[in-house]
Amino acid sequence: MSGTIRDTLEEKLARFLQLEQDMAKPEVQADGNRMSAVAREHGGLAKVANKYREFKRLTDEIRQCKELVSMAEDVDEREMAETEMEDLRAQREELWEELLSLTVGGEDSHRTRCVMEIRAGTGGDEAALFARDLYEMYRRYAEARGWKTEIMDMSATEMGGFKELLMTVEGESVYRDLQYESGGHRVQRVPETETQGRVHTSAATVAVMPEPEDVEVKLSGEDYRIDKFCASGPGGQHVNKTESAIRLTHHETGIVVQCQDEKSQHKNLAKALRVLKARIYEKKREEEEAKLSETRKGLIGSGDRSQRIRTYNFPQNRLTDHRINLTLYKLDQIIAGDVGPVTDALIEYDRDQIRGDMID
Repeated sequence: MSGTIRDTLEEKLARFLQLEQDMAKPEVQADGNRMSAVAREHGGLAKVANKYREFKRLTDEIRQCKELVSMAEDVDEREMAETEMEDLRAQREELWEELLSLTVGGEDSHRTRCVMEIRAGTGGDEAALFARDLYEMYRRYAEARGWKTEIMDMSATEMGGFKELLMTVEGESVYRDLQYESGGHRVQRVPETETQGRVHTSAATVAVMPEPEDVEVKLSGEDYRIDKFCASGPGGQHVNKTESAIRLTHHETGIVVQCQDEKSQHKNLAKALRVLKARIYEKKREEEEAKLSETRKGLIGSGDRSQRIRTYNFPQNRLTDHRINLTLYKLDQIIAGDVGPVTDALIEYDRDQIRGDMID
């Protein structure tokens, strides 16, 4: 097997075993928040780690069967070893397909929490309304999958659209599935404000970032500046007159995050810290991927939020994903939350790129 996928699996298994050791340490058990974070990460890795351990066991048994075949002097003994080896290979191949499903999408595919950012692009009010439609599409998709969503911050327009929206999504396989949504989304339709029935083109961007555990990105109060201000709604009207909104500026990276969705300053700070950690982790991840860009060559897209990945054509009820030349004529179902067919096709394409990486 080539180094890419095997290295990823080895790293996941090593991390899983390290987390098991950490959970047994008294100092971790005494710290409720740390224990919770370690246990959550351990749980997210459990399925892939256990399957990979089984894969390695089967590989060892196949190797032993090969030795028996080469050393066997008795014909019956050799045939028995060969039959057993074929059975083991069939088991391992089936297990490999399961491992591909669990690891496709990179080293963060096990993440059970992610941050999604939706921004209106070119197109004014229509772009903001499209950003709202994307949010509703993802919210319904998450609901159907049994995932939990939470709005962290949003900037609404007077027409009911969103200039920007930040939300977290939590549940099994959330990052593996949603990471393919990162990029530029283009919509072609007749706006609500269009009186002559002309089709307009607008855009929005989506960025999906894995949310790290607290133990992975450590921040102290000296690492960022806190600014407090009054939350405001569409048109500048105040949601409340107290300084409950929070803006954080990370000194090292210059990353700025703000949250004003809650009336409580404490809750907004907690949310802002979660988003800040996700953005710091994503920045470091992008820097590492830039160094290893050749390794990832051939996989789907770059995830760059400026890259146009998809077109939503309402007059033709058509969705086109430009990365894999996928066209589906059921946009009404997809925009209503049935994103599965698109996600499944993207994952399967990614799987095909690495399916042949299994060692003999």
